[in-house]
Amino acid sequence: MARLKVGVLISGSGTNLQALIDDCARAEAESEIVLVLSNQADAFGLTRAERADLPHRVIDHREHSSRAAFEQALSQALEASGVELVCLAGFMRVLTAEFVERWRDRLINIHPSLLPAFKGLDTHARAIEAGVRFAGCTVHFVRPEVDNGPIIVQAAVPVLPDDTAETLAARVLREEHRCLPLAVRLIAQGRVSVVGARCVIDAEAPGGALVNPAPGP
Repeated sequence: MARLKVGVLISGSGTNLQALIDDCARAEAESEIVLVLSNQADAFGLTRAERADLPHRVIDHREHSSRAAFEQALSQALEASGVELVCLAGFMRVLTAEFVERWRDRLINIHPSLLPAFKGLDTHARAIEAGVRFAGCTVHFVRPEVDNGPIIVQAAVPVLPDDTAETLAARVLREEHRCLPLAVRLIAQGRVSVVGARCVIDAEAPGGALVNPAPGP
């Protein structure tokens, strides 16, 4: 069975890219990374791609006359590499509706909150300020509205009494590194279907419930 060809878009350190690299290195992996693109030439994720001997290049948004021209360059590079699924892994550019529709149901994003809560930036500080008991991350298919679309995978972590935005972010990031590869595996295995505004997943849900704070004796 042919592996699903994955393209990864990054802007920074690429820790989620590394999680994908590690998962695709498994002998039984159902997917392979065929291209890594960055809009930032100094993104450390490019070094990760080079170390893994993966095709990679820079497409700098500042070198294009318009968002449309930049996104056309992205799509041309992805299509030339035969990409079937695009992963936004810390890609810090808002994509136009035209690009999103071009890659509809073939474009996923990881966001550091339990969507639909806390869309946008500064998610961890906002979660702490709001007093929520759980935070987390979400992998979803991308739609034109920012941080919106059918949800594939989520992970929840408790918010601790002494959490700062930094400590909460670190704990959520560990779950991001589990969730993004899981989402790609599920898609590659043909276990994800988009029905209207939601995903139907051919997988078992966990049993039980999390409670924070923990119930007393």
